[in-house]
Amino acid sequence: MTASEPTPADRADRPADAPGVFDDLWTVPNLFTLARLCCLPLFLWLLFGQDNRAGAAWLLTALGATDWVDGYIARRFDQVSEFGKIFDPTVDRLFFFVAIIAIIIDDSIPLWFALAVLLREVIVGATMAIATLFFAMQRFDVTWLGKAATFLLMGAVPSFLISHGDVWESDFFGVLAWVIGIPGLVLSYWTAIAYIPNIRAGLASGRVSRDGTVPPTPTSSIR
Repeated sequence: MTASEPTPADRADRPADAPGVFDDLWTVPNLFTLARLCCLPLFLWLLFGQDNRAGAAWLLTALGATDWVDGYIARRFDQVSEFGKIFDPTVDRLFFFVAIIAIIIDDSIPLWFALAVLLREVIVGATMAIATLFFAMQRFDVTWLGKAATFLLMGAVPSFLISHGDVWESDFFGVLAWVIGIPGLVLSYWTAIAYIPNIRAGLASGRVSRDGTVPPTPTSSIR
């Protein structure tokens, strides 16, 4: 039996027409996500190998700005896959963690700000992973305020980096980093707290689903 073949237990646990995690692996959205992942070594090379803070910051900005593309392609061309649902957010979180840690090492971001961002991501990420893997929590969509917080932080982090670069616009980005960074940080913690009812509803839906009944769909508490 190959690694990609479902086990008998897997077949029993899901309907015959339910897609597996490794079905439809090589889709255009997944390839796009893979291309973004391959840019991670380039970011580290620009920052540490070339000492090019501005170049690394602009690359990080471009990757953050194109984060929505793979999801759009998946929905527009009906290429949503179970693997992509896991792969895309994993790559996003990996890139975010590595980028912030690299910028901390470069001493281009206030340590307290970076640690506050990382702490929130660790708490939320670990909670979601544990609840989904071990308690069968039903997934729910990120609210638009959560997306707004991510957007602000993904703008603030490279702004801190470019503000330490030897470029004419560094002063502007130094101000911009604080202008969008503080609201983004506050909003990220607010949305994390506001997700608690969704997590509870998702856990309840998971318990109902295991009992063999149709679970209610968790709804977002923020609009």
